[in-house]
Amino acid sequence: MNKNNSDLTVAPIKDLVKMMAIPASIGFFFNTMFNIVDTFYAGMISTDALAALSISFPTFFIIIALGTGLSSGATAIIANHIGGKNNEQGKLYAKQTISFGLVLSVVLTAIGLVSSPMLLKLLGASGEYLALSLSYINIIFYGTVFFVMSYVFNSILNASGDMKTFRNFLIVGFFINIVLDPILMFGYFGLPKMGVAGVALATVIIQIIGTFYLGKKASKTFLFEAPTFKKLMPQKAPYVEIIKQGLPSSLSMVTVGVGIFVTTYFLGVFGKETVAAFGIATRIEQLFLLPTIGLNIATLTLVGQNNGAKKFDRVKETLKITTKYGLYIMTFGSICILLFSPLLIKIFTQDSNVINIAVHYLKYASFLTWAYLFLFLNISALQGLKKPMYSLYIGLLRQIILPLIMFPILSKYFGIDGIWISIFIITWTASIITIFYTRKKLLNINKN
Repeated sequence: MNKNNSDLTVAPIKDLVKMMAIPASIGFFFNTMFNIVDTFYAGMISTDALAALSISFPTFFIIIALGTGLSSGATAIIANHIGGKNNEQGKLYAKQTISFGLVLSVVLTAIGLVSSPMLLKLLGASGEYLALSLSYINIIFYGTVFFVMSYVFNSILNASGDMKTFRNFLIVGFFINIVLDPILMFGYFGLPKMGVAGVALATVIIQIIGTFYLGKKASKTFLFEAPTFKKLMPQKAPYVEIIKQGLPSSLSMVTVGVGIFVTTYFLGVFGKETVAAFGIATRIEQLFLLPTIGLNIATLTLVGQNNGAKKFDRVKETLKITTKYGLYIMTFGSICILLFSPLLIKIFTQDSNVINIAVHYLKYASFLTWAYLFLFLNISALQGLKKPMYSLYIGLLRQIILPLIMFPILSKYFGIDGIWISIFIITWTASIITIFYTRKKLLNINKN
């Protein structure tokens, strides 16, 4: 690859997809395993601790959502400038994304610390359950800046075609977490016993390490040639463009967090065992959806650079190839979920009620892998085309509007199954709508 990775607009798409998607998928495999390790150790404490992690996740996800959305928007902007040979603009936007991320972090920390008690109570937490949840989420909010800046630096690396650096961080972070979680949770080596709060602190420490590592790697790209403090100072035009591209993506991801909040709220009616079961089951589901993340990132970067270079045939070819690869992988994943989910769930808990609920949900989830594939790949392609608003609209429909309508109705008649049936119908509906919308945009791409 040359210095500015212009090969992304020249080299064969199949080779580029493999080069980019495989490292990204491997990295996010270890990221999911990171979360699974947290769930495993929390299960060693109690079902209450497991439920505390699960009920805190919707709030925690707001940080992840805004960081990921900002990263997707920044990647699209910078990749389009690189593909269009506008390297000076690419450099400017890389630096402006950094300062924007710092501002966002301060706002998120303040809002999170103030609002988390109210949100957790709304989800049904009280007494010791609430105290456990707050001990976890407050530490996470104090570390917000490191979560956001990790995503910011990774967006710069992704835009220039580097998927390996983030992969390396996620792999190393996973192994550090295996060691650090029990040390902080159980108070080894003379340290105080922190319980669930130790899980949060371990996560923040690893994010601090990742921020400095990713920042150092990003600073060595051509996007940081001749860095100046002036380019880091907030500028109106770049901030407006970052907000224009990043905010819809961020809000789209926020709808996922709100969607988890909504789902957790309705599941809470059936008891904390159901909440714990859903938390475990979604971790397992994420494990088998990991390849789609690598394909999403490859799609976003390749579509972005080739759109900037006005090579529209390569844009269409990218989506076609990533979809083909994804179908093979997701079919295998669906079979694995059906066959092995009971064994995997028993790793985290021996509570028979929790196991039965989680297994039942995963039977539905095994037939959703293809829907998630179509949905995510097409949204990534639209983001690469600098059309981010659709992800927000479909997110609102899929995560909030339809669940609020369907959950109370179907759960009234079918109990917990009503929630699972609703998720199935909603996800496939959103996927089909997205496929047709993206196809329409691709048919008109040469006219724009």
